[in-house]
Amino acid sequence: MKSLILKDLYNIGHNTKSMLFIMVVFAAVFIPSSGVEGYVCVCAILCSMMIVTTFSFDDASKWNQYAMIMPVSRKELVAGKFIVLAIFCAVGSLFGMVMGLAGGLILKKVSLDLTGLGGLLFSALVAWVISLILGSMSIPLVFRFGAEKGRVLLLVSFLVPTAVCIGIYQLLIVLGIEITDRFTGILLCCLPAVALAWCYAMYQISYRIFAKQEL
Repeated sequence: MKSLILKDLYNIGHNTKSMLFIMVVFAAVFIPSSGVEGYVCVCAILCSMMIVTTFSFDDASKWNQYAMIMPVSRKELVAGKFIVLAIFCAVGSLFGMVMGLAGGLILKKVSLDLTGLGGLLFSALVAWVISLILGSMSIPLVFRFGAEKGRVLLLVSFLVPTAVCIGIYQLLIVLGIEITDRFTGILLCCLPAVALAWCYAMYQISYRIFAKQEL
């Protein structure tokens, strides 16, 4: 499993400079307009998209066919992709938090007290969870349709969970349930558990798709 993870991390290394440049440019755009929290979330989502790029490298080198003649199970191969996705999301969240802190201090949008730093850490956690939920839906799509079509369907994997969240929000309004700060806080605290359950479901779907493929 460790080797599967390191393979993807090494392969994606040459994209690091371009991704860093993009996130720095986005810092100049999003921090003044959307605030630090929005920028942290954007960074995490951008990094989560790199999981599709790892599939492109695998297809180009015919990695899956080669892996199947090695002592690597299909479950391990699929699980490795989800672990790599979690790492990408964590890196994006942490980078966004660091850049957001620097940009927020310059623009006086963040304070160095306990409240400001605590809010920034919480924003990074929420960004990691959101990007993990969105990115995990792209993995079964890529296993089913391939990396090239998966890039096109990547938008779908992001729109569906967003539409579900908006639908739930509208349903709560129709039912007359007040969206208080306490309710929002409880919901945000439940997000990590929701993300893990969602990823497990996407893992099961991905494995079933991959298990039926002949390589």
